Amino acid sequence: MHLYFHAIATLFLFFSLASLFHLRHARRLPPLGTSPIEPRYGVTVIIAARNEADRIRQTLTRILAQRGIDLQVIVVNDRSVDDTRQVVESIAGLDPRVKAVTVSELPEGWLGKCHACHIGSKLAEKPWILFTDADCWLKSDTLIRAIRQAEINGVDHITLTPGVDPETLPARAWHIAFLITLSNCFSGTNLNKAGAHFGIGAFNLMRRDAYLKIGGHEKLRLTVVDDFKLGKLLHLAGYKTRAFIGGDDVECHWGKRASEMVRLMEKNYYAASDFNTAGVWGIVIFTIATYGGAMIGLISGRSDGLLAGVSPFFMLAPALVCSQRLKWKWSAALFVPFIFPYLFYAVFNSMRVTLKQGGISWRETFYPLEELKKHGVH
Repeated sequence: MHLYFHAIATLFLFFSLASLFHLRHARRLPPLGTSPIEPRYGVTVIIAARNEADRIRQTLTRILAQRGIDLQVIVVNDRSVDDTRQVVESIAGLDPRVKAVTVSELPEGWLGKCHACHIGSKLAEKPWILFTDADCWLKSDTLIRAIRQAEINGVDHITLTPGVDPETLPARAWHIAFLITLSNCFSGTNLNKAGAHFGIGAFNLMRRDAYLKIGGHEKLRLTVVDDFKLGKLLHLAGYKTRAFIGGDDVECHWGKRASEMVRLMEKNYYAASDFNTAGVWGIVIFTIATYGGAMIGLISGRSDGLLAGVSPFFMLAPALVCSQRLKWKWSAALFVPFIFPYLFYAVFNSMRVTLKQGGISWRETFYPLEELKKHGVH
């Protein structure tokens, strides 16, 4: 047991230190500063919307208020059964920058979102393209700040993680834990490491010519995590990315409570692993071995057991860093050591649900697992 308890403590310490190292490169978008803002950056914003009537009016209002941007906004209504179409068309009737497109039928061999993004991209006219979700609310200077960072860093792709406005401290802790798990992606991408890539659907901004050269969403027809794989295609083609923590620059409706996150991630997490069943089981076994061992250590009555028992709290250090960058109170970070097993359960649950169904149901269409594996980007 001595070696077991010390191994647990060492693993948590290593994970904490590694996260702190990588989080040095996970920053917020810098402010504009005092330089003048002129409407000289042309951006086509593409939104694939399905049943988003509750939030899309505010989404479009905020996009249309972007400063220093020559805008074209294309909203592709993907077979919505609520009032999404009517809301979008009413806004388009008042603002010529907005174009409403409706998809009534989904062609075979396409995921609905990927097809909608593909349709929207065919109408893009500006030198930059932003793919964002229909429930994402941007600050008025988010786009121009992102483009200026692309110019300063000489890159072709800027991505921001989704910001959230949770109702509970555990939900905030979930988001912090999520950012910690991405810390290696932040550093690898921002340091231009070989094989490192990133992309988030809440904010995927890229040069239009780069998007066209990689084949666009035509290459992502049946890719569930198309946002992440879009970053991979750009990386493989030699384009560079910079990734930032979105925070309140990109506020998304991503669930108000931690319990909602498990359900929201059912289709994503297993797909993000490239449907790697062995890898997910490895995460499950690792979680049981470490957190289970920590609990045993607490009741063992041994000094090395007590060390193992408190070692999950080493994760408070990177959690406090993320909390500070999100401009949240430090109290949310206190829940992070307890949230990690729940987050890893969400990965397992995603695999469990997908295997049980034999595939993924998305936007009321079922996609067999074998078809997704065969045609996805790996």
